[in-house]
Amino acid sequence: MNKTKEKLAELGSSIIAGVKKGKQPRIEIPVRALSNVVYNEKTKTLELGNKTAERLFFNVGHTKKFVQTIEVAKVAKQLLDLEKHASLRDVFYMAKRTLPGTNINLVDEQTESDKAIEDLELITDFSREQLNINANKNGSVAGHVMIEDKGDTIDWSKLGSGGWSIPSNVEEIKFRKVDAKYIIYMEKAAVWERLHEDKFWDKYSCIIMSSQGQTTRGIRRLLQRLNQEHTLPVYVLADFDPYGFYIYSVLKFGSINLAHISERQALPEAKFLGITADDIEKYGLKKHFITLKDVDISRLKQIADYDWFKKNKLWQRQFKMMKDFGSKAEIQALSARGITFISDTYLPEKIKNKDWIE
Repeated sequence: MNKTKEKLAELGSSIIAGVKKGKQPRIEIPVRALSNVVYNEKTKTLELGNKTAERLFFNVGHTKKFVQTIEVAKVAKQLLDLEKHASLRDVFYMAKRTLPGTNINLVDEQTESDKAIEDLELITDFSREQLNINANKNGSVAGHVMIEDKGDTIDWSKLGSGGWSIPSNVEEIKFRKVDAKYIIYMEKAAVWERLHEDKFWDKYSCIIMSSQGQTTRGIRRLLQRLNQEHTLPVYVLADFDPYGFYIYSVLKFGSINLAHISERQALPEAKFLGITADDIEKYGLKKHFITLKDVDISRLKQIADYDWFKKNKLWQRQFKMMKDFGSKAEIQALSARGITFISDTYLPEKIKNKDWIE
């Protein structure tokens, strides 16, 4: 029995042992909230604190969530026994049923089973991917890299215009050859397509990777593995807006919601390559500004108050300049200087001059 299955078996055994002693079934779960998230200045990552909460079977407010967690644990154990993987949506349907003698469904919405899976991660200290539960694919990568995935050899440099579609679970991928100096991650697939068509990864011996918006866990883990196992620097290319800054924050320090797995996700050495306030001045992009909305201003203030940004003068300068501008800007604004300006001039200059923010 592998360690993941052992942990699930221990969960079931501990509940049964308590019942045999006349105690009501209970589960202890670490509190997953901002109040229990700590920024570790030494590792430069977010970590979950020591606060825990009990979930009691005979507490009316806890019963349904208790049963949902146990049901999801059962599904995960079945998947591990069968050596099969399921999507988050699959698990929802596997857990969705009406409790005998009632008209109550165990789960009504996928958000309920998703939260139960997250609770199971906290209880077992294993990621959902290690529990054989995967999310949807959502990302592309290209570069001179050869991998082995489920017995298949895949060359990231020979996969046409779409590149390699990054799976949710990248734990079992083996790197056979990695010929690259660094990685550029970008939030927008359209920007990735521009760099891919321009063969930027080939010309500058690097890896280009993207998602569509917020970075998936599979992408973050793949970036971390390449960074740690092959010492490749990671540069983040995002919009000059609060959301772009947040994407960088999650990549570098970890996510508040996923602080319990930061050690398998965070990239403490990641650098923000752009777009910056200085780029806007240097490349004359003010005419392409987009006015900040109230929600943007609120988000900017929230990010500026994060413990990991508070003492960083370079970042506080960026936040202040955005506030003074009253505007944000997209990466694609660089296209006003020419369709290949980002590949021919912007990125090469930034990297050569080490013009990034940490």
